[in-house]
Amino acid sequence: MRLSFGKIFGIRVDIHWTFALLIIWIVYRNLSEGLDAVHIGWSVAFILSLFVCVTLHEFGHALTARRYGIQTKDITLYPIGGVASLEKMPEKPIQELWVALAGPAVNVVIMLLLSPFILSADFLQKETAEAFVIDGSNFLPMLGIINIWLALFNLIPAFPMDGGRVLRALLSLRMHRVKATQAAATIGKILAVGFIITGFYINPFLIFIGLFIILGAHTEAEMVKAQSTISGFTLRDALMKNYQTIEKSAPIAEAVKLLLNGEAKNFLVTHNNQPYGVIGRDQIIKGITSVGETAAVESIADTQLIVMDIDVPVNDVFTEFQKSRTPLILVREGARLAGVIDLENVTELIMINTARGKLS
Repeated sequence: MRLSFGKIFGIRVDIHWTFALLIIWIVYRNLSEGLDAVHIGWSVAFILSLFVCVTLHEFGHALTARRYGIQTKDITLYPIGGVASLEKMPEKPIQELWVALAGPAVNVVIMLLLSPFILSADFLQKETAEAFVIDGSNFLPMLGIINIWLALFNLIPAFPMDGGRVLRALLSLRMHRVKATQAAATIGKILAVGFIITGFYINPFLIFIGLFIILGAHTEAEMVKAQSTISGFTLRDALMKNYQTIEKSAPIAEAVKLLLNGEAKNFLVTHNNQPYGVIGRDQIIKGITSVGETAAVESIADTQLIVMDIDVPVNDVFTEFQKSRTPLILVREGARLAGVIDLENVTELIMINTARGKLS
């Protein structure tokens, strides 16, 4: 569940419900340390200001990507940071480099704006323990220092941090993107092992960071490898010409029967034999509890149909599925409906071409 703050620069900004847990934890820690309500208020205000900086960081990525024709679906704030849901990362190395650097650059700018406060004598003369108790005297200096940390942390040359993408972009200037990704992922995993080993001796949190990097590096490498296997293929190569349809006035119970009696998980909803919408397994199951099996299929159908040309690259439809979350995309050839495609079909094409690659 996410709370939306509306759109900024045309990009929706959401905050995940777990963010409230962070605020509760901050208040609890302050109370357990004996701090009064004023200091607790400063701490909460500091966390909120920090996440404003995180949001600006994500807008750095999003607005730079927009310059290269890549849109951002939304920006979501979690207790561990923010995520800008870009349609995709630029494949041209120099473009990926600028998009990746844009986020940390925002943090550097914020730090520079707050540098007079960081260098203030009063702040530097405080004892370490006292300096970390947020109040009006160290609010801005600490915010500036945290932005330095955010920039440096995000520039660690490992996926999923920005530094991993910077490294991949630089390597891509001299080698194929897949090889560059694998090299960057390997470097990231080596760093991750260092974090994990160090974490056993210094700070257990470093173990978490190491595991996070290993997972991110593996995911990124597999994603790019998968996209590479279907490079050069179009929707014509993955088209489903035999697909299941259901009339919009049919009860959801009929969709349940189709789901249970066959292999199809996604269905084209029609009205007078013309495309009306699409439904998938998740929508059918949700519809059973939300409106009941006697309700018409049209009550749960997604009527925002996505139609793509048969000669569109499969990688483009792969990106579209990630962006729109639609269960089914219609494919046209000229003015006629040639068939449909779902994410499972794209995945099968990836598996088939991966197997072919192993034999060659």
